[in-house]
Amino acid sequence: MTKTIEVRNPRTGKFDYVIIPPPPRLVVQQCKRTRRAQIRWQQLGLERRIEALQQWKKAILSGRDRLTEALVNDTGRLSTSVLEIDSFLSSIDRWCRLAPELLQESTKNTAIPFIALQQTSVPYPLVGVISPWNFPLLLSTIDTIPALLAGCAVIVKPSEIAPRFVAPVKTALNAVSELRDVLTFVEGAGETGSALIENVDLVCFTGSVATGRKVAQAAAKQFIPAFLELGGKDPAIVLESANLELATSAILWGSVVNTGQSCLSIERIYVADSIFEKFYHQLVTKAHRLQLAYPTVESGEIGPIIAEKQAAIISDHLVDAVEKGAVIHCGGVIEDLGGGWWCRPTVLTQVNHSMKVMTEETFGPIMPVMPFSTVEEAVSLANDSIYGLSAAVFASEAEALEIAQQIDAGAISINDAGLTAIMHEGEKNAFKFSGLGGSRMGAAALKRFMRKKAILIKTNDTNDPWWFGNGE
Repeated sequence: MTKTIEVRNPRTGKFDYVIIPPPPRLVVQQCKRTRRAQIRWQQLGLERRIEALQQWKKAILSGRDRLTEALVNDTGRLSTSVLEIDSFLSSIDRWCRLAPELLQESTKNTAIPFIALQQTSVPYPLVGVISPWNFPLLLSTIDTIPALLAGCAVIVKPSEIAPRFVAPVKTALNAVSELRDVLTFVEGAGETGSALIENVDLVCFTGSVATGRKVAQAAAKQFIPAFLELGGKDPAIVLESANLELATSAILWGSVVNTGQSCLSIERIYVADSIFEKFYHQLVTKAHRLQLAYPTVESGEIGPIIAEKQAAIISDHLVDAVEKGAVIHCGGVIEDLGGGWWCRPTVLTQVNHSMKVMTEETFGPIMPVMPFSTVEEAVSLANDSIYGLSAAVFASEAEALEIAQQIDAGAISINDAGLTAIMHEGEKNAFKFSGLGGSRMGAAALKRFMRKKAILIKTNDTNDPWWFGNGE
């Protein structure tokens, strides 16, 4: 008998929700059913697929209150949950608008006058999406929506830490007959994810480097593509020419939005010596203004730590930093309030790269600030990491652009932070251990779900000059 999984409420600490993972044989059966349904989904054509996704959007909107409630129970925060739903709905519209142009087929002449080339693509039949707990809805659908428009069927395995959102999403799906058979959610933990990878044609995974390695190995064994979006330790560099009022506000948001539980959070801040004191004092002042979303979700901006294991990691990083000489200027304590784990925005100085807080992913509202004396030193510090997801540079535009070219990361925000969370047009790859595979942003995010076919057409009736004996 399959063992049930009890799910903890991040605000109360109580285990108030249960999921029952399917045994591997049922995952296999579900994959077979969904794969069969994909044939008709592809045959419907793009226009009908767009209509189906728009119907799903309407069904989501009609049940939005229930979805919001589920996300709040999953994550313990309200304002970010509202934004998460808005982003999800906007992504449906954006991909429906872009897909017709991106999926156009073409025929063109080639370097050989009597050979024409018809360029076409076909979707991978079944895509598996394994998503994390920090943005449960958004990160379970960020790959799903373009895959569906490409003509794929999709099975999503959400995190067992935040699965409550699935029920209202499935209710909305049931209202769209053409979509419900090709978009399925299976709930469970690692065993369920492993069974999924063994039965799909392509896998998208968002999560930790450690689990990402396992996913990559499992996908390689099946000889299927794996698109991995993994951890980050994003740096921000602040030069003397920066607007400090702007820089401190942007970095504060980029560091603590969603309580710092984002792969693209700013987790390391390097500031020019000459402005170091002024910068961190401003940052501390602004950090003090943010309040915990306790005792109610409307009480403040900072929600609870969603995953209990993450609270232990954050605490370990803070203890390690203090033991090695770091100074905490605000926050710095994991608090037990009402059964949930909470951490106020925390600014540290006297930090260095011997500390976990500067080298390992913290995934919390922690802002370690370190001075530098030269631009070369700042770039070297920023690149001194196994991660390379994204980064930020604050300076005059010319200076910032020059530095951005030297940073080993896939996306660099100039005089802002975390812009890839807001603007999805720019294609980017994760550097180093932050990921693997094609961009989930820009046009490539849709095209990576298609296998390209080249159809070569002979357009005359004469013998080809390279045939044996020239056709004689």
